[in-house]
Amino acid sequence: MKNRTILLVVILGAIAIIGIIGMQTYWVVNTWNNEEGEFNQKVHLALYNVARSMSKLHNATLPTHSVVKQRTTNYYVVNIANEIDPGSLEYFLQKELEALALNIDFEYAVFDCHTDEMVYGNYCSYSPEKKPDLELGNLPKYSEFTYYFGVKFPTRHNYLFSKMQISLLLSVLLLTTVVFFAYSMFVILQQKRLSEMQKDFINNMTHEFKTPISTIKISADVFLNNPHIQQDQRLLQYAGIIKEQNQRLNNQVENVLQLARIERSNFELNPEPIDLHPLLQDIATATALHVEKMGGHFKTEFAPLAIHVHADRLHLSNVVHNLLDNALKYCKKMPHIELRTRKQGDYVEIAVSDKGIGIAKEQQEKIFEKFYRVPTGNVHDVKGFGLGLFYVKSICKKHGWKLHLDSTPDSGTTVRIQIATK
Repeated sequence: MKNRTILLVVILGAIAIIGIIGMQTYWVVNTWNNEEGEFNQKVHLALYNVARSMSKLHNATLPTHSVVKQRTTNYYVVNIANEIDPGSLEYFLQKELEALALNIDFEYAVFDCHTDEMVYGNYCSYSPEKKPDLELGNLPKYSEFTYYFGVKFPTRHNYLFSKMQISLLLSVLLLTTVVFFAYSMFVILQQKRLSEMQKDFINNMTHEFKTPISTIKISADVFLNNPHIQQDQRLLQYAGIIKEQNQRLNNQVENVLQLARIERSNFELNPEPIDLHPLLQDIATATALHVEKMGGHFKTEFAPLAIHVHADRLHLSNVVHNLLDNALKYCKKMPHIELRTRKQGDYVEIAVSDKGIGIAKEQQEKIFEKFYRVPTGNVHDVKGFGLGLFYVKSICKKHGWKLHLDSTPDSGTTVRIQIATK
C-alpha cells in the first residue's frame, strides 16, 4: 500500500473518529438536557399540586405568582402563605411525586417563622434498605417567603443517569468500537513499517548475494574447464554440482529481485513488437531437454499463422518459463507437458497444460498470492518460495492480459493467458 494511501486512510479515519465522538457527545448532552427539562417540569407540577392540596386542606388561597422557586439544580422552595402541617405535607409529597412517576428519594423541611429556622422534616426513600451515603439536611432559608417548605432531591443525578441507561450503554459500546478502530490503525501502520523494513532487508540481502554467486560461477567454470579436473571424474562431478546449485541459487535470487521490481511504484514495462512463435519455440526447446531427461513427453502446438503481440520480451519469456517450470515441478513420475497457442479474434491464447498432481478447487484462488504454496503436509519434495505464480499474475495484470486456471486433482492443470494482438 502506498504511503499516500496510508496517509489518506489515517486522515479520513481521524476525521471519522472525531465526527463520531462529536455526534455521540452531542446526543448524550442533548438527551441529558431533555431528561433534566422533563424532570424539572414534573417536579414543578408535583410541588404546585402539593401546595394546592395543602391550601385546600386549610381552606386557604394560594399566592397568585411565584408558588414554586428552584433554588439550585436539586432544591426547591414552595410558597404556601399559611401554616403547614408536616405530616400532611409528607403524605401529599409522596402522593404527587408517585402520580407523575417520579420515584426518587427526597427530603423536606418547613420554615418556622417564629424561630426563623428551617425545621427538618424527614428523608423519604423508595429503597429504605439501601440508604445512600449522602450529606443530608442542607436546606437553606429563602427570605422572600414567609410560610413555605423546601424539598431537596439528593439523588437527582443518579435518577437522571438511570433514565439514560440505554444512551450511556450505546455510548460505551461506540467508544469501545472507536478505541478498537484506533488500535487497528496503529497496528496497520506498525505492520506497514515492519513490512517495509523486511522488504528493504530482503532487497539488500539479495543484492549482496549477487557478488558471491557470480564469483562462485566463475570459479566453477574454471574448475570445469581445467584439464586436470576433467580427467578426475569425481572432481568433475563435484564441480558440476557446484555450478548447478549455484545456478539454482541465482535463479531464486533473481525471482526475489524481480518481485521487488514489480512491487515498486516506478516499475515500468518496455513493450515492443514480438513475433510470438519463435520466442515460444526457443523456450520450448530448452524445456524439452529437461523433460526428456526425466523420461517425459513435451509437445508444442502452435497456431498455423504468424502472430505478433506488443509486450515486454523479458517478462513474457519469464512468464512462460515460470509456467513450464511449475508444470515440471508438480508433475508425477514422468512429466507430460504441452505448450500451445490459439488465435481467437483479436486475441491469442497461450496455454500450458500438464498431467500432474493438479490443484484442489479451494486452493485455486490462492495460488496466485505472494508466498502461497499448496499445503502438502510434512512432505516438502517441491522447493520454492511461492513467488512464481505471483510474478505471472503481476505481469499479466501490468500488461492487461487475462489469466485463467483450470485444474483437477490427480488429472492435471492448464493455465491460459489471453493477449491482445492489436
